Amino acid sequence: MTRTSTCIYHFFVLSWYTFLSFYISQEGEDPQKSKIFQNGGQWKYLTFLNLLLQAIFYGVACLEDVLKRTKGKKDIKFITAFRDLLFTTLAFPISAFVFLSFWIIFLYDRELVYPKALDDIFPGWLNHAMHTSILPFSLVEIILRPHCYPMKRKGLIILAAVSLAYISRVLWIYSETGTWVYPVFAKLSPAGLAAFFLASYIFVVGIYLLGEKLHHWKWGDMMQLMKKRK
Repeated sequence: MTRTSTCIYHFFVLSWYTFLSFYISQEGEDPQKSKIFQNGGQWKYLTFLNLLLQAIFYGVACLEDVLKRTKGKKDIKFITAFRDLLFTTLAFPISAFVFLSFWIIFLYDRELVYPKALDDIFPGWLNHAMHTSILPFSLVEIILRPHCYPMKRKGLIILAAVSLAYISRVLWIYSETGTWVYPVFAKLSPAGLAAFFLASYIFVVGIYLLGEKLHHWKWGDMMQLMKKRK
């Protein structure tokens, strides 16, 4: 893709995620639909947090596209580095994790993660927008341009910190309200819950490492050059 095409693509995806975030926030104002957002609001769901994360990433990507055309590469090294760090450590791993974990649990027993009653609240297209299209967009981003991965230790520390922050929020909401964010948590014992969270973190680490492998497969020589320059 040319720089112009890349910029247009990033703006399109940014607009899409912005629209989704706005649409869902408007849905939350409906008295019937707002019930699912009780005890923590819409931001208790990793799905919605991921939409916000993707919007932020593509916003940074758009900004980097524009600044690169006006200022040149040397003057925006910080923006480029932040874009790469955001995508490699969070945007790709979390979008892939949401996609895979949701559909695995959904196909096993949808009542554990997305009860059938939600079909009357959220249209089918919105479900796929939140849980399906997120992965193709991330894969296109890998193919579209190379992203410089941080040192493995740094990347995993960032991912661990964000994972721990979300788990802490889930536990805090339960301690304050007595209700779990997702029905699947209510089915687990304390030991089972701990094992679930640990397995989830190992799973998202595996996705992180897979993303790095995909980058090397597509951009191997260029990634080595980027790291040397960095």
